[in-house]
Amino acid sequence: MATVINYKNVELHRNSLIALKNVNLKVEQGEFLYLTGKVGSGKSSLLKSIYAEIPIAKGEAGVLDYDLTTIKTGQIPFLRRHIGIIFQDFQLLNDRSAEENLLFVLRATGWRDREAMKERVEKVLKSVGMLNKAYKRPHELSGGEQQRIVIARALLNEPPIILADEPTGNLDPAIGESIIGYLHHISRSGTAVIMATHNMAFVEQFPARVLTCAGHTVTAG
Repeated sequence: MATVINYKNVELHRNSLIALKNVNLKVEQGEFLYLTGKVGSGKSSLLKSIYAEIPIAKGEAGVLDYDLTTIKTGQIPFLRRHIGIIFQDFQLLNDRSAEENLLFVLRATGWRDREAMKERVEKVLKSVGMLNKAYKRPHELSGGEQQRIVIARALLNEPPIILADEPTGNLDPAIGESIIGYLHHISRSGTAVIMATHNMAFVEQFPARVLTCAGHTVTAG
């Protein structure tokens, strides 16, 4: 099985301070991984480093075929096309429909064939059970429905990695449970999923490898 993320003795800085140090992390294709820890423990910093929003200060860091220690600014958009990102606060465009939100992403990532774009959007919306809500704008959808649109957006370019930063933080437990179940389904299809969460009940209900951020480092269990 292919390794999609490989960190060795990585150090990350935020505002000139050490956010994480001595991070050793290997993630395989199709693996599901929980990232736990208190607020401010470095979970988001680690996720942001994977898509090159936070630079690698020290160590070795490979994501897919990219070396994050030497990656050039012009290469970062190409890296991000292979990473789906699911935010807690959705970050949908409120002035356009769910379908238009997804079409916007496809255009931004280089798609040009209108028919192919329409087919891809329909496929991912159907996969998350939201095809019948494609015409609605975000404010017309519930929190759970918006998060399903966000998952569909993350799946558009069939990424080998999905990063989910507290994806159930604004959802009630039942809706959150369905979202976590769907993310596990995605990982079983071959996409590596790293999910930051505070909710240990989900970790117990849907077991997978757990990493904990504490004391400026990342440990197993």
